[in-house]
Amino acid sequence: MAKADTALHQLNRQLIWEGFKQLAPISIFVIAFGAAFGLAAKQAGLSDPMILTMSALVFAGASQFAALDLWGPQVPLFTMLITVFAINARHLLMGATLYPWLSQLPPAKRYGVMLIASDANWAMSMQAFTRGKPGLGLLFGGGLALWSFWIFGTWLGMAFGNLVSEPRSLGLDMVMGCFLLAMVVGGEKNLRMFGIWTVAAGCSLLAYWYLPENSHVVVGALAGGVAGTLWGRQHNEH
Repeated sequence: MAKADTALHQLNRQLIWEGFKQLAPISIFVIAFGAAFGLAAKQAGLSDPMILTMSALVFAGASQFAALDLWGPQVPLFTMLITVFAINARHLLMGATLYPWLSQLPPAKRYGVMLIASDANWAMSMQAFTRGKPGLGLLFGGGLALWSFWIFGTWLGMAFGNLVSEPRSLGLDMVMGCFLLAMVVGGEKNLRMFGIWTVAAGCSLLAYWYLPENSHVVVGALAGGVAGTLWGRQHNEH
């Protein structure tokens, strides 16, 4: 049993390359949204280096579009930080579900992998773990695929203008949603996962009813993240 668990934590060049190849097909659709962002950022008055730097370092489409809405002569930095945090709060829940495997890596490698974690490669890696296969290669290699295609799309939008100004008009916004739904249906089903999602959903609903608007996203993600971390530590101690 110990050998099987150890195998799940593997992360080497071959696994990363396999992960890259598996996520490359879905990453193609990311180009369209990257192009839309590149065009929107150009129209908002951002310089080319700043646009590419934002896509390379932030790597979060919804957050980047939200930042553009707040962009102006005097950028409201605190408001922008809170907005980006709220939109990306789901990553706390992702980290909690990945904790049993990420906790086996050295801190530098662990946080390096999570820098390019997103919905698609997280879902694929969780499905691999559910099937008893290594998933960190999918997480990191798939993240590299999504990240590189996102930057390429951003460049296309900057260079060729109205290449894909509105991806939703082509139905491309449904691709990722359908992909993630398929991953969730075939994902891990155990008491720990059920507990994490229950805590997150319950706290999110309470926040939706009783707290300020949009706070349910942050509250749900924080609650699920704490539950997953505590449950993971208790499991490791036993």
